Amino acid sequence: MELLAKIFGSGARLKILRLFMFNKDTAFTLTEIAERTKMSKEVVRREFSDLLASGLIRKKRAQTPIQYQINPQYEHLDAFNAFIRETTSVRPQDITKALKRAGTLRLVALSGLFTGVLEAQVDLLVVGDHLEDRVLAGAVRSLEAELGREIRYASFATPDFRYRRGIYDRLIRDVFDYPHRLLVDKIGI
Repeated sequence: MELLAKIFGSGARLKILRLFMFNKDTAFTLTEIAERTKMSKEVVRREFSDLLASGLIRKKRAQTPIQYQINPQYEHLDAFNAFIRETTSVRPQDITKALKRAGTLRLVALSGLFTGVLEAQVDLLVVGDHLEDRVLAGAVRSLEAELGREIRYASFATPDFRYRRGIYDRLIRDVFDYPHRLLVDKIGI
């Protein structure tokens, strides 16, 4: 992300661009943008003036509070969208580092969004011992802010995961029967 941040002027602008590119049909207020990107309203407001001036983002008509969305008539939208999608990723080390705070990790599997299969039920599967749901949800939200997109995730205690895997639970099969990537595997999948 550091290289792209230099190209686009700042990491904040890149986060905002990702949010809009991955949610083209959604309109956001400045407050929602700040919450989704985990930035202050002042930073969002400062970066937003340049994006509005470029024509890439436009105000939605007659809304209170004012909402913004991608301008579908922007001349280079398709090329820009392809570029942002191709270059958007989070390093596996960053994912495991963020998730480790939630408890003892036994298995972390990436699927769906991370493997290009958009129809998947789950993007991130976390199995561990003593997992704290609140901390895990916070870690996922911080990853979402980096990616600019919602991450669908599921978490299980190790015995519960083993049971579900043993009965061929559909959610577990949806992860392992399709393209996936293991970041942590202390269970022996």
